[in-house]
Amino acid sequence: MPVKSPVNEKDGIYFMTFTCCNWLSLIQQTNSYDAIYKWFDYLKAQGHYITGYVIMPNHVHILIGFHNSGKAINTIISNGKRFIAYEIVKRLESTNEASVLHQLSLAVTESDKKRGKLHQVFEPSFDWKECRTSYFIQQKLNYMHDNPCKGVWHLAASPIEYPHSSAKYYHTGEQGIYDITGYQYLEDIDLTK
Repeated sequence: MPVKSPVNEKDGIYFMTFTCCNWLSLIQQTNSYDAIYKWFDYLKAQGHYITGYVIMPNHVHILIGFHNSGKAINTIISNGKRFIAYEIVKRLESTNEASVLHQLSLAVTESDKKRGKLHQVFEPSFDWKECRTSYFIQQKLNYMHDNPCKGVWHLAASPIEYPHSSAKYYHTGEQGIYDITGYQYLEDIDLTK
């Protein structure tokens, strides 16, 4: 899957965002939060660190400490998006969401159709920022954690009330739905190995 500009590194702490096709609220519609948590589990099993996240109805913000697994970060994120997309399509099919599936099939490019792709669940690219300082990491955490409470969303009165977020950990020290590793603990870990 293309990115706006490639992430050539294989390790480091990165803030990433990927969005559902046409900003459709596919994650919420299919209740696929668990599929994203399952992907987080896979990342952890590969030695990476989930250090912050918020899962919105139509996009995901995540802060990941990538250790050098020999795989390009682009590949890791693309594979995760693909895994989640298959689950979303499966759930749309099981609930007979023909109009949504049709909309997703119309979004597939001709070159992807030739390769057998049937649905475009996520936007083809993803946004990323390398996080080299604690200040920048904290800035990104604040941005993502405030997301459910701002703009058109109003999903919670405060960041710690939104369940699909790491805000509770960073505000209270208690883990939320999904256990994360606080970014401050990564300072003692060599991500290059």
